[in-house]
Amino acid sequence: MKIDIHNHYFPPAYVDDIEARPGVATVTLGDKGYRHLNYAGDYNVIAEGHVSLDARIVEMDAAGVDMQVLTLTTPGPHVEESRRGVALARLVNDRLAEGVAAHPHRFVALATLPMQDARASVAELDRAVNDLALRGAMVFSNINGKPLWAKEFWPIWEKAEALGVPILVHPTTPSPIPAGMDEWRLVPLIGFCADTSVAAAGLVFSGVMDAFPGLRIVLSHLGGAIAYLAERIERGWAIYPESRQHVRGNPIEYFQRMDIDTVSFSKHALMCAYEFHGAQHMMLGSDYPHQIGDLHRCVPAIEALPIPDAEKELIYGENAQAAFGIG
Repeated sequence: MKIDIHNHYFPPAYVDDIEARPGVATVTLGDKGYRHLNYAGDYNVIAEGHVSLDARIVEMDAAGVDMQVLTLTTPGPHVEESRRGVALARLVNDRLAEGVAAHPHRFVALATLPMQDARASVAELDRAVNDLALRGAMVFSNINGKPLWAKEFWPIWEKAEALGVPILVHPTTPSPIPAGMDEWRLVPLIGFCADTSVAAAGLVFSGVMDAFPGLRIVLSHLGGAIAYLAERIERGWAIYPESRQHVRGNPIEYFQRMDIDTVSFSKHALMCAYEFHGAQHMMLGSDYPHQIGDLHRCVPAIEALPIPDAEKELIYGENAQAAFGIG
C-alpha cells in the first residue's frame, strides 16, 4: 500500500464558518476565482481537492496513492479566541470522521486541537480518538507564539502517550516573524522548516521526550532541518551546560526516535534524511493539494532512491500502517 500521511483537507463547513464569521483567519476571493484562506504571514489557495474528497480520490488513483491520512492545515483553530477555537476544532473533527466513514478504504484522519485551551485539547483528543476513531492529532509548531514544550501543553502529550496515538507536528508561521521573512513568501519556503526544527529541538531539550518516552512524534517536511543540523546540535549539547539542563541523553537519540514524512522531492534531501533517520522512521507525504505540494511526484521520488526495495515498502506504507493503526 502507498499511504500519504501529509496532505490537507478543509471540511467545507469549516471554510464556510470562517467566511461567514471572519476572525484572525479570513476567506477572500483571489485573482483567479479561487478562495484564499488568510492568516498571519501566509495564505492558502483553496483548490478543489482541499474541500472535495471525491475530487482527491480521482487524483489519488492517478498518482497511485491508495490511502491518505487527512489533516487540517494552517491556520488552525488555535488562532481564534478560545470558545470559537473549541467549536471549530469539534466541527472539523466531526467532519473528518464523517469523511472517513464515507470512504473507509481510502482515508483515516488526525484530529485538530484547540491548543489555545490545553484542558479542552485533552478532552477533544480523547473524544476524537475514542468516539470518532481518529488516529491521533496534528498540532502546529508554535501555538500563537508559545512553544510546544510549554508546561501548559504537557497534559496533551501525556494524553497522547496514554492513548497510544501519534502527534504530527506541522509548521506554521514563526512568531514573531523574523525580519525579512515576510517577503517573497519566505514564511512557507524557509520559516516553516525552521519552526519545525525549533519545535523538535525544544521537545527534546525541554525534557518532554524524557517525561513521555512513549510519545510518538512525526515531523513534517523531512523533519525540517534536523538531519542537516544534527551534528551541530550534538556538538552544542556536549559543549554548552545550558543545553544539558533538562535532557537526559544525547539529543541525536531522541531525534532518531521521531518519525518524518517525505515531503521533499529532492533525491539529495531525501537521502540525507534517510541516512540520519533511517527508512523505518520515514513515511510517504505529498503536501497535496497545496500549490507547493505534489501528489504525483511523491511516489516516484521514493522509487528513484538507491535503497533496497524492502525499505521503500516501509516508506510507502508499512510504517504508516503501524503508526496509524491501518489494517
